[in-house]
Amino acid sequence: MRRTGTTRRGALTATGAIALGAVLAGCGDGSGRPRESERDGAPTAAEQVSAARAEKRIRADAARGSTELLAHYEQVIKAHPATAAALSPLRDAVRAHAGALAPGGGQVLTSSRSRASGAKAAVAELAAAERRTSDAHLAALLEAPPELARLLASTAAAGAAHAYLLTELAKETSS
Repeated sequence: MRRTGTTRRGALTATGAIALGAVLAGCGDGSGRPRESERDGAPTAAEQVSAARAEKRIRADAARGSTELLAHYEQVIKAHPATAAALSPLRDAVRAHAGALAPGGGQVLTSSRSRASGAKAAVAELAAAERRTSDAHLAALLEAPPELARLLASTAAAGAAHAYLLTELAKETSS
């Protein structure tokens, strides 16, 4: 005898079909007409130029944020040499991120800014700066092309981990 009514498998299948339909319905521009790039499968020259400009802007903004963060690390290490052992690996990772994000993978130049605070407060400020930079990289994902989006996601994840580690370090650091 066959069971009647809604089964778990049926409910999951229906839910998946509804979700797929919603995703596919959201893929157009709302006009019902295919975009120029969808007609022959290739983006137009104007779309390519626009995408290249957007990628360059996103990359430059992300590189600037990482470079500023690197400068903050340098300043804290210089002002509080006792933190150098704990901060150096994180600083080196930020340097690599800034280099990867720099347009053309160029050199990263940093400038130092002076902040007068104790080691504990400086590390806490550094954790906040890591969070801001990570959040900025996450926000840029919405506009970034796939390859840059993967890089931004990776640096954002690393930044979130750094922020956690720095928050814990600030708790352990004496003023």
